[in-house]
Amino acid sequence: MATRILFRNQIFKKSQALILNQRLGFHSASRNLAPKVVVTRILPQHSQARLLAQDFDLIQWQEDRLMPREELLKEVRGAEGLLCVLGDKIDKEVFEAAGPSLKTVTTMSVGYDHIDLQAAKAHGVQIGYTPDVLTDATADLTVLLTLAAARRMKEGMQAAQNGEWREWRPNWLCGYQFQGKTLGMVGMGRIGQAVAQRLRAFGINRVLYWGRGEKAELRGQAEFATFNELLSESDYVVACCALTPETKEIFDYAAFSKMKKTAIFANSARGGVVKQDDLVRALEENLIAGAGLDVTTPEPLPTNHPLFHLPNCVILPHIGSATIEAREVMGDICIDNILNVLQNKKPRCALEF
Repeated sequence: MATRILFRNQIFKKSQALILNQRLGFHSASRNLAPKVVVTRILPQHSQARLLAQDFDLIQWQEDRLMPREELLKEVRGAEGLLCVLGDKIDKEVFEAAGPSLKTVTTMSVGYDHIDLQAAKAHGVQIGYTPDVLTDATADLTVLLTLAAARRMKEGMQAAQNGEWREWRPNWLCGYQFQGKTLGMVGMGRIGQAVAQRLRAFGINRVLYWGRGEKAELRGQAEFATFNELLSESDYVVACCALTPETKEIFDYAAFSKMKKTAIFANSARGGVVKQDDLVRALEENLIAGAGLDVTTPEPLPTNHPLFHLPNCVILPHIGSATIEAREVMGDICIDNILNVLQNKKPRCALEF
């Protein structure tokens, strides 16, 4: 349920305001002095404590699941700030339900495809998000997925658990190393560069990348390639790109067919960059050696989905940013974003659109 949290200092201020208004001849139903802020999740420990210390008329969803749509539409009415997460659909209906009081929406994510930016613009609402702080956490997990898929970790864990682990066998559960191999990065922003840096430590000696254009600062470190060149020449293909009309389902059967049969594919970007049925087919037909996924379509992925039953596919539940350090900073940025806008400033991390 959503709980209204009103603190003693707010009550005291309201009491003072009420007395003053009565003396001045105003009606007792004077408007709330504390700005109404709706938060759709409990934040990490320290940022939650900081949130509770703010002078907000705070409405916060208390359960560890998405705030129900009807609850969000009801509670957002009259709010000046809304703090949401990736699973919340912030569309035209939400902006209209909030009304003209809504000044800012801040999302606890670097991605913002769940927010209708046109509707936000039409209603004059500023959007805040949490870029940069996810870089290390997401890069670490992307490397983990790539390693897990390359070294057949899923099969190894299952073998240890189900009794298949017997005597040493020369050809059993052999995967692939990184020494002297080629990495292909689809998306070479902050996270992509951090992934490449980490994988060089494992022996990667050539890095290809594809994106919107060549980055001058990467010359001598990585080679800008066409998408097809990257697919055909890379031993490891890693998606760290934004989901855009150009990248939507860019990894389809034709793309997987261009990869080496020994290639490993990892995706920590968005599930939508992959045509998922084509990935299932590619793995079943051994067009590629394996895949590691932190993102899928939909999320959560149904437990009976074919990808879960493939031995050469490692799937995690979209936990790229799930470190205590990263999540605390994300929570702090969201609070700063709201405070700034309520003080007639730009969000600390403002989305320009």
